[in-house]
Amino acid sequence: MADFSPEILDKLQQLQTKLNDKQQDLGVYLDSMIYADYLNYWDYIQLDTLLTLQKPRTAFPDEKIFIMYHQITELYFKLCQLEYDQLAERGKSGTLTGEFFRTRVLRIANYFDALITSFRIMRDGMEREQFLKYRLSLTPASGFQSGQYRMIEIRSTDFINLVAAKSRDKVSSQSSLTDLFDHIYWRSGATEDGSGKKTLTLQQFEEKYGATFLALGQENRDTNLAALWRNLPEVEKTEELKKALRWLDANVNVNWKLQHVWSASHYLEKKPEDIAATGGTNWKQYLPPSLQLNVFFPELWSAEELADWGKGPMKRDGDV
Repeated sequence: MADFSPEILDKLQQLQTKLNDKQQDLGVYLDSMIYADYLNYWDYIQLDTLLTLQKPRTAFPDEKIFIMYHQITELYFKLCQLEYDQLAERGKSGTLTGEFFRTRVLRIANYFDALITSFRIMRDGMEREQFLKYRLSLTPASGFQSGQYRMIEIRSTDFINLVAAKSRDKVSSQSSLTDLFDHIYWRSGATEDGSGKKTLTLQQFEEKYGATFLALGQENRDTNLAALWRNLPEVEKTEELKKALRWLDANVNVNWKLQHVWSASHYLEKKPEDIAATGGTNWKQYLPPSLQLNVFFPELWSAEELADWGKGPMKRDGDV
């Protein structure tokens, strides 16, 4: 039997040292490597399970497209959460640098780039006639109920910036988190037009996520992106980081929402009456970014830019 090379012996020694630190037996780990099967792609990403997670409620073929599109969207939102986790951890430990901040913010903005582009699937990849039929079986479920998207908002900015535009004179940055949450903008998007009562969609959503959102807001008071930006040393607040934050702001609060408006109009607008969104959400009052005026980092935008907020798609600041 051939002798081990010095490189292999060195790696074995490193492994022995690592396992000793945790009171683990090197021999047991070597045995596990001998008996374990080789890893393959389909098991590693759980492909067989993944491909069985589409459970349509009707026989219309395009319903599976609708399900998979939203599943893909939620996976992108999960990618965003991983970046927020890293930023919050660095913020808490005092090890956050401007460059690390910039690269992670751009990752999140790039995930939204992909999502914004993918809306062609929603507009052009399904038959309107099929959608208007199978959507009836989805009530009261709605994309409005994406908890991960709300988490992205909460982890991006101070809670005061998520208050509905019409309610901002009722609260201030000194208001309690509960008071701010009572006026959060999306609550007005799932109420009945005439009575103002909460739809079942909103009731379900608040029951599942309300406590989670409040806890997340409290946990991220000092580690949301706006707070991290404020607390960063001035020398780290580079123009490049500022551009990255602006691009994230524009993508999440304008470009992404405009795509929703255009897709909703394509599928739900029918003259002389409009079709309500699934769950009865009042999409015409809720979706347009020019009505909600949500801005994560208002101090990074000029008065003119804020006045035009949400009136059209926004572009990157040059080469971000």
